[in-house]
Amino acid sequence: MGKAPQKRLYIKTYGCQMNVYDSERMADVLRPLGYGLTDEPEGADLVVLNTCHIREKAAEKVYSELGRIRRMKEEKAQAGGQMQVAVAGCVAQAEGEEIMRRAPVVDLVVGPQSYHRLPELIAKASRALGERLAADFEPDDKFDRLPEARSVEGYSAFLTVQEGCDKFCTFCVVPYTRGAEYSRPIEAIEAEARGLADKGVREVTLLGQNVNAYEGGLAELIRRLARTPGLDRIRYTTSHPRDMDDGLIAAHGEVEALMPYLHLPVQAGSDRILKAMNRGHTAEHYLKLVEKIRAARPDIALSGDFIVGFPGETEQDFEATLELVREAQYASAYSFKYSRRPGTPAAAMPGQVPDEVKAERLERLQTLLEAQQNAFNSGLEGRTVPVLFERPGRHAGQVLGRSPYLQAVHAEGPQRLIGQIVPVKITGAARNSLAGAVELEAA
Repeated sequence: MGKAPQKRLYIKTYGCQMNVYDSERMADVLRPLGYGLTDEPEGADLVVLNTCHIREKAAEKVYSELGRIRRMKEEKAQAGGQMQVAVAGCVAQAEGEEIMRRAPVVDLVVGPQSYHRLPELIAKASRALGERLAADFEPDDKFDRLPEARSVEGYSAFLTVQEGCDKFCTFCVVPYTRGAEYSRPIEAIEAEARGLADKGVREVTLLGQNVNAYEGGLAELIRRLARTPGLDRIRYTTSHPRDMDDGLIAAHGEVEALMPYLHLPVQAGSDRILKAMNRGHTAEHYLKLVEKIRAARPDIALSGDFIVGFPGETEQDFEATLELVREAQYASAYSFKYSRRPGTPAAAMPGQVPDEVKAERLERLQTLLEAQQNAFNSGLEGRTVPVLFERPGRHAGQVLGRSPYLQAVHAEGPQRLIGQIVPVKITGAARNSLAGAVELEAA
């Protein structure tokens, strides 16, 4: 009997690293059903849109994409084939019933805690049994039912250790779409890390909406993972200042595998705005944390998040943000204009800032942040840093990798360097990348 042809799976991932991890695991749970990944939606047997609710107009972008998918589904049906369409992720969680109403092209909707049920739901949809919506909060059940083995490509990988959020920042939908904070058992994480290392992964990034709220202590988890044979580099994201404890700060100075990079969002520099955001910390508290972290690891590359134009923000409030940035000194940062998220407290707050004011303030903030990023990158010129080369560069004879500080580094070198950690002397710096010369072809 001949082998059945492989079914084609197309996954489009929106938003954060957590969604990238979730998309990889969706491919894992569907692989036993005969689905193999394809790079294009045209002709796919199953299309999954793994959505994010954080960015502006997130849902409308999904509906726009569904309009394009609908035409492809119709074309495949006319040719005698069948395409199933699933919407997964945070938009699915927040607007599942609305998606089913507005977009009949969708066969099933799967929240971020339910994608382990995709095989079951696909089978039921195929049999027209009608169970098309799965949007609940059962993270323990989800992780228990995911395949132990992961299919990975490359030498770095994401590893989810914590999900959900109990902080309820007034601008954020995550507590409503990802549920309460949940930490995976440390033994399960260690097993997954060992499996990744066995497949050649040399760097893992530990993921969580509040990763440093990991139950049992993120520092202890990092110290245990650092003992994994073959695993040379550990990163984590995203952190909350309220959960940055002394043990984790100490780990930055003591654990060699923990890279000198920290994404620590502050969002604003005005205590009045931070209180309105329900952040639970002050600007002074944040800056004292930065001081303690730099005392433990002086070369730390600090990254942050900023929201400009939060309801009620005055020019004085915004100046406080600029002052915090000047004091903290960032190696990189993400900054956005505030945009309303339906159902969040901030959406109904008075004092909504005009868009033109937000745009002008964002430009001023980004000018300052870009200057700091350029200064950090330029400060590495002439230094030798270990680079994990991950893939060929854009030009012939070039390889591309990451520094300990998460910058992209390109250098002339043979393909055999890919997968190796190699000393590289930095010879040039741009805003988003570094150029270097390989000093030794060994790791």
